[in-house]
Amino acid sequence: MYKAIHLTRSIAGCNAIRKSCMFRQFGSNSKSKLRRVLVVSKLTRLEFEKTRDGLLSDEKLEQKIRIRGSDYDAMKYYHHLHKDVENDVVESFRKEGIEVKVVNRLIINKEHLRWADLVVPIGGDGTFLLAAGRASPFMLDEGRQTPVVGFNSDPRRSEGRLMLPKYYSANISEAVKRILTGNFNWMQRSRIRTTLVGNTTTERPPPIDLHEYNVSPVEHEEVIGPKGTEYKSSNRILPYLALNEVFIGEMVSARVSHLHLRIDKSNVITKTKSSGLCVSTGTGSTSWLTSMNRLSTSNIRDLIYIIKQHSNVAELDDIDPEVISEEYNRNLVFAADDPRLCYSIREQVCVGVWPNPKGLESRDFAKEITVKSRCIDASLVIDGSIAYNFNDGAEALLEVHPEDALLTIVMD
Repeated sequence: MYKAIHLTRSIAGCNAIRKSCMFRQFGSNSKSKLRRVLVVSKLTRLEFEKTRDGLLSDEKLEQKIRIRGSDYDAMKYYHHLHKDVENDVVESFRKEGIEVKVVNRLIINKEHLRWADLVVPIGGDGTFLLAAGRASPFMLDEGRQTPVVGFNSDPRRSEGRLMLPKYYSANISEAVKRILTGNFNWMQRSRIRTTLVGNTTTERPPPIDLHEYNVSPVEHEEVIGPKGTEYKSSNRILPYLALNEVFIGEMVSARVSHLHLRIDKSNVITKTKSSGLCVSTGTGSTSWLTSMNRLSTSNIRDLIYIIKQHSNVAELDDIDPEVISEEYNRNLVFAADDPRLCYSIREQVCVGVWPNPKGLESRDFAKEITVKSRCIDASLVIDGSIAYNFNDGAEALLEVHPEDALLTIVMD
């Protein structure tokens, strides 16, 4: 596994970034082709508070926030910090003659996305995932790919791995000019397509948004599938593609998730009990996948100590646990355009009558994964946001299709 992931990063990483001239959306004369920009604004904590308590005046709202012990001054400061970056982005595009619309998670819809030539989320990775999830080929006109490029509005507190480098948060006009002149690279990020299989998963309530503020509407529609592809009438492709990961498990974290897994085209179905299943893309490998599989320096130090008790290898004294830990964790990451999925069975039950299942590693790569639920109150969650009921009998197929990739912009 360790070597496989390392080779994946070396080989597939060379193919992740492609020159902008290979795509038709923008080029040397991109300004004439880029006419409409949709800015997707972060819903700040202060905006959420105002939305939740819309009947209160600003003074009453401030008083309520302070009484419960929250830092109103910090909320206000970071709200204005974000809005300053947002206004700079909007004005930079408008100065270049580009039409701009601003939406947030409360009002964004398919018509906005179909209108835009470029989608520009402003905030952090959560806002980027929101925009990317809505900019699905299933939500847009058939065969259309709308590029997405993000600006980090708070680079001091947010890593913003999906956004442009933090340098451009303070040099927005420079980034806009580079976009308009085609001075950038394209990257295709693989995404996970989820198909609910069989009659047991078609009669379900609409999905909900698990965003921390729980105020976002979700557009729900049936997707039959691309032309030239045959699907059973009882199957349903979900309209949201996962850029980071799909998580399947019980909603109550203390309850064991009972899932049946089929990896690729195998005839073997493996029964698992765990804290849930996380299926990640290369983009998501820098996030939850790494967090749940990483080894700390302390872990490595303990392993070295145990090995020393069972061997006479003197060289072990020269090993730096921190270096080994960093290299191991770094090699959990794989290329954003890798067509494979990496699954992790989270905290798999491997004791008593549930030993480690033969032939199925708790973490490995796959081309497609079929999951059947034996859960009581479970959900299938896309990018930590959109949740579908996934209880006993529900079945899903997770796979990657080239035409589902997200087109993004990369700058040094």
